[in-house]
Order: sequence, then C-alpha cells, then structure tokens
Amino acid sequence: SPTKHVVFMALAAILVATIMIVAARQAERSRRDGAHRGPKGIANVVEAFVLFLRDEVALANIGHGGERFVPFVVTLFFFILFTNLLGLLPWGSTATGNISVTAALAIMSFVAIEVAGMMSLGAKGYLGTIFYAPHGMHPVGRALMMAIMTPVEFLGKFTKPFALAIRLFANMNAGHFIILALIGLILLAMQTASVAAVSLVGPLVMAVMIMILELFVAFLQAYVFAMLTSVFIGLIRHAH
Repeated sequence: SPTKHVVFMALAAILVATIMIVAARQAERSRRDGAHRGPKGIANVVEAFVLFLRDEVALANIGHGGERFVPFVVTLFFFILFTNLLGLLPWGSTATGNISVTAALAIMSFVAIEVAGMMSLGAKGYLGTIFYAPHGMHPVGRALMMAIMTPVEFLGKFTKPFALAIRLFANMNAGHFIILALIGLILLAMQTASVAAVSLVGPLVMAVMIMILELFVAFLQAYVFAMLTSVFIGLIRHAH
C-alpha cells in the first residue's frame, strides 16, 4: 500500500497542478480581454512567484539560454514548497523529510544539470569538465595535474546532488525534531500532579514560535533548492 509520504506527494502534485492551471487560465483570460491590470486573487500571487523565479532565480543564475530551464526550476520550487507546507498541517506528513524523496529530487536535478552541460558544451567540451588540466603548463605538468584533478572533478559532479538532498532532508527534519521535543516537555509537565500553569507556557510559546519559523523554512528551502539547481546549471553551461 502507498506510504503516507507517497500520499502527500501525490496530494502536493495535484494541488500544484490545479493552482497552476487555474492561475494560467485566469492570466490568459485577462490578457485576452485586454485588461490593463494583471490577474486577481491567487493567479496574481502565482504570477508574482513565477516572474520572480524566472527573472531572479533561473535567468539570473543560468544566463543566456536559460529560458528553457525555467519550467523545471518553477516546478521544483512549487512542488517542494507544497510538500513542505503539507507537513505543517495537523496529521500531515513532510515528504521532503524522507531522504529517498530528497534524493530523487536531487537525481532529477543532477540529470538536468549534466544534460544542460552536454547540450551546451558538446561532447568534447563536456569531457573537459571531467578530464581537466590547466592550460599553459608543461606537458608533464599537465599530465600530472590531469591525474590529480580528474578524480576530484568527477567526484565534484556527485557532491552537488548529494548536498541538495542532504540539505533539504536535514533542514526539514530539524524543525520537526525541536517541535516534538517541546511538545514532549508539555505532555511531561501535564502528567505531573503539582504542575503550575506557568510551566506549560514556556514550552507552548516556544513550540508556536518554532512552528512559525518552520513556515519560513518551508519557503526558504524550496527557494534554496531551486536557486542552487539554477546555479549548477549555469556553472556547467558557462565556465566563465
């Protein structure tokens, strides 16, 4: 049977698709009617996010030719954001707190990064990102540097998706652990017969504050994942 994480990932995908389709139709209707103002309501919010991700995240970091990667970056952001937010609901589940989920997202980013490099650099240029030796050196020095740098460059390709997976996984779990610990303190205090009301206030206030921080982290981690993916694509496409 599907796990709770699978169910909430499917729910996040359905929500993202629904909101995007509705927002796109409203924006198209507004343009078709010749309205001078943008779409209203949720479509206006979605459009603001999409424009920010396109201009300040994807195109700013990928550079020339980055338009083709904008849909992928936008999809990553909204899917991760919705999975993060669904985990904050009562009886919810944070799928991005599962290392298998974050690893799958990182692998998709890894494929996009490497394919972007192959398309932009060609076969010879792409191999140069693995078999690297500085120019202008003596042939013996170049051979020695290539022997040293090639394993480093090859491993460097895998450290990027590893960092993406671990960063998202660790950050989404850290806040949940703190909240669970504070709730545990509240329950422990409630079991004590002589507990004073003031002893419950501290952990309760801290749990609420951490929950608010978790809301901020949900947006931040979705942004960081999308931004780093854009940065890595830009790095492999434009060596300079």
